[in-house]
Amino acid sequence: MKSIKYLVMSACLFSAVSASAQESSYTPGTIWESSYVRILPGQYENYMDYLAGTWKKVQEMGKKEGVVVSYHVLSTINARQGEPDLVLIIEYKDYQTTAQQKALNDKVNAMLAQDDRKADAASGARGNMRELLGSRQYQELKLK
Repeated sequence: MKSIKYLVMSACLFSAVSASAQESSYTPGTIWESSYVRILPGQYENYMDYLAGTWKKVQEMGKKEGVVVSYHVLSTINARQGEPDLVLIIEYKDYQTTAQQKALNDKVNAMLAQDDRKADAASGARGNMRELLGSRQYQELKLK
């Protein structure tokens, strides 16, 4: 009888230890996208005007739609050769499906009175103000 009692207690203890060992020490959080921008000579104020105007409107719409949590423009202090002048950071609530991305893109285009071709042309026109150096996505891991 004593051995059965120990066997049951051991199984319960093993079960509890297993469950806690499988539980992760973090939970997935929001998605952060960083874009790296080099401003071309003489274009800093023009590009900042674009960011304070159209870019900010788009981010604010994303916040209203519940997609964007926050956004930031960071300036690199004493940028070295090959480093960006600005880092644009957008915090998203979560990853979006293709359908969700398209729906938001359609709303942005409607707000800016443009279609995809005009949006593409506008992006190309900003090429005389800046050079895009790439972007990265990160997912925050919230520690328990």
